[in-house]
Amino acid sequence: MKQSNRKRLVTLVMVGVLVLGLLLLCGCAVSNPASNNLDDEGYVKIETLSTTTNFESAFSYIMLPFSYVLEWLYKFTQNYGLALILFAIIIKVILFPASAMSKKSMMKMSRLTPQVKALEKKYADDRAKYQAEVNKLYKEEGAGGCMGCLWSFLPLLLLLPLFYIIREPITWLMYHGSVSQAELGQIQNVIIAASKQPGASEALKAFDPTSFYWQMQALPFISELKADLAAVSPSLYSMNTSFLGIELATIPHFLFWNYFALGAWNAVGQFLLPLFSGGLNFLSMFVSQKLNNKVIVDENGEQDKEMAKSNQTTKTMSYIMPLFSVYIGFIAPAGLSVYWTVQAALSIGQDVILTKHYKKVYDAEDAIKKERAAREAAEEAERERIRAEKRAANPDGITANTSKKRLQQKQKAEQAAKEQAYLAKQGLLQEKEDEDPTRPFRRGRNFDPNRYRNDTDNDDKDNEE
Repeated sequence: MKQSNRKRLVTLVMVGVLVLGLLLLCGCAVSNPASNNLDDEGYVKIETLSTTTNFESAFSYIMLPFSYVLEWLYKFTQNYGLALILFAIIIKVILFPASAMSKKSMMKMSRLTPQVKALEKKYADDRAKYQAEVNKLYKEEGAGGCMGCLWSFLPLLLLLPLFYIIREPITWLMYHGSVSQAELGQIQNVIIAASKQPGASEALKAFDPTSFYWQMQALPFISELKADLAAVSPSLYSMNTSFLGIELATIPHFLFWNYFALGAWNAVGQFLLPLFSGGLNFLSMFVSQKLNNKVIVDENGEQDKEMAKSNQTTKTMSYIMPLFSVYIGFIAPAGLSVYWTVQAALSIGQDVILTKHYKKVYDAEDAIKKERAAREAAEEAERERIRAEKRAANPDGITANTSKKRLQQKQKAEQAAKEQAYLAKQGLLQEKEDEDPTRPFRRGRNFDPNRYRNDTDNDDKDNEE
């Protein structure tokens, strides 16, 4: 398999894992008591729900420590938006070692692109030899091949439980996973009952208990319904989910002008957040690609600009990830877009820092390569100069190591040449008899001129007779 095809395969697998994971988070993996469990009046059927508390996914033990961190950040800032921003920074710091390994591997692979292309051209007809030479090159240069790309899977895998925490604040921030389905159903019923009251606000009337993000949508109403909720769930506490005048607990609308009744700037701000998230994700991918191209060098350590132009190993991710972040931004509460936007902005700064760091390391390696290439070129030039001097001093190529037989042959050739020149000068040089072109070797030791006669000679003889 070609190296470029292998890179594309790894990229597509990474995108597939992310898409599948987020689709699970947006759908079937969500814990929602109201899903297909409402009675005729629109209330959750509590009697059908479990009253035991248990973790609901394999990521629960990963989510638990992060849930405590996010809760502490909210209590420290008293603002859900600021807590998400600080939370994104902490996650980026935790994943920094894996990101550094991934960046180092990507830069190393980019540096070796010209040499891999040269091997691909050289062994175009022998794929086994090409693969063996590529593996040898990676081993000599300390590159991990596509294994280095696997470091990128760690942030993606951790992204799944993190979205659980952000999407289900009641379950994880307030109860840290220790809440039963029945208790969550009771919380929903209190909010549903309030939404049916004549004086309910438009936002409360818009509450959808069947939504996958009902817990985030319920956050703004906890303070309003604190007395009623305390009777069924005393651990609930109100949260400030407004950030810069934008409500982070509700889902943005593409036709935002139809929702000015909930606040004009809120509707516009929610609409802009997914676009801003997609734009920063695209910029992050673009910057990462450009920075990787700066370290593409040839075997002598010189920058290969032509190869950098053709190196598009992350082109697929450059378009898919931003579009996917925009899509998620319009089907999930605005808080997820804030988290994703901060992650993208931090990724740009991280790429710049890591590229600057590793470029210094690789520049030192390139300096050694350039010095070695210059030294080898100088040595070869000196060897060629010495050879030229030897050829000029001894055009016949006679040295102390020349064999006796070769010297005798040279002397005979010189003597024959002198004799030929003397005979030619005296006019005694005889012209060679014209040879029959059809029988160039007829004058052997037992030459008989009548033994091999042409058929035309026989015909002439018969005619004469």
